[in-house]
Amino acid sequence: MRPILIAAMVALAVSILLTPYLIRVFSRQGFGQEIREEGPQSHQGKRGTPTMGGVAILLAIWAGYLATHLTVGDGPTASGLLVLMLTTVLGIVGFLDDFLKIRKQRNLGLNKTAKLVGQFLAAVIFAILALRFANDRGLTPASVHLSFMRDIAVVSFGVVGFVVFCNIAIMAWSNAVNLTDGLDGLAGGSAAMVLASYVLITFWQFRYDCGIRPTPGCYDVRDPLDLAIIAAAAMAGCIGFLWWNAAPAKIFMGDTGSLALGGLLAGLSITSRTELLMVILGGLFVVEALSVSLQVVVFRTTRRRMFRMAPFHHHFELGGWAETTVIIRFWLLSGVTCLLGLGIFYSDWAGASGLTP
Repeated sequence: MRPILIAAMVALAVSILLTPYLIRVFSRQGFGQEIREEGPQSHQGKRGTPTMGGVAILLAIWAGYLATHLTVGDGPTASGLLVLMLTTVLGIVGFLDDFLKIRKQRNLGLNKTAKLVGQFLAAVIFAILALRFANDRGLTPASVHLSFMRDIAVVSFGVVGFVVFCNIAIMAWSNAVNLTDGLDGLAGGSAAMVLASYVLITFWQFRYDCGIRPTPGCYDVRDPLDLAIIAAAAMAGCIGFLWWNAAPAKIFMGDTGSLALGGLLAGLSITSRTELLMVILGGLFVVEALSVSLQVVVFRTTRRRMFRMAPFHHHFELGGWAETTVIIRFWLLSGVTCLLGLGIFYSDWAGASGLTP
């Protein structure tokens, strides 16, 4: 538990202290957010608010992770470094997107092809490397099997199928978090809840690691404690950033933060063998992405809009809800899905252990 606390405390301190510095620097440089003209008119007042605040979250995660391994623990692991690599590369893709938006002075950064190429390369490299670096028990950071609370033995992708699956999962989660990042603190607060869930899940996997405690219901995950350290650092980084990003936001995370956090969640789900459970834990992100897909499909087939505006949160804004009302209620929904996911995770362990769930 000590490494997790150190990671969280260091990341929180870095995030909450670094973000106001970034606000001043980005403001002086004119790194302000451009706002969609077709969006809610109340958002036009946010034009010029500093963006690219995801830099603070990324640096906080790295600081918490490195500080932990410099003071306690056995050093970085393959799983931890791969997840951090994926997170950082997607953060760089998001940073380039944000920077080009600022340069062009409009809400268009990297074109779709360039952004997809960046996500594709990050996913392919992660997938290939995640099937290497077996430990003394033959466990690699990822598995070719689909997983829910643990690997589903009868569902195997094979190596090529796993690379394809990783691409789909990483692109889906990074874009889902990106779409959710439309209101002050919505994506950051929701991501913090999912990451807190992963702190509990991966720490539980560490306590009941089959290599340490081969009991019924144990887990075959390569580096669960290191994943818990990363999840704790990221959770604290989001909370520290949220201090400045909560409504009315003084800075936005931008694609730098949203793409990085989406990649982080995808990486944690793959390396902790909880890919399908992540769909429940990140239920809010799923609904937000689904609302955009439904809007496009319905409009192209009927020429009518299913929602006043997509993503889903703007539908309620245009319906008269105050922005803070939408944010708080969506946070509550995210909290409910996280509790549901944790309940399912524990019930599975209790059932496998022969206990009454």
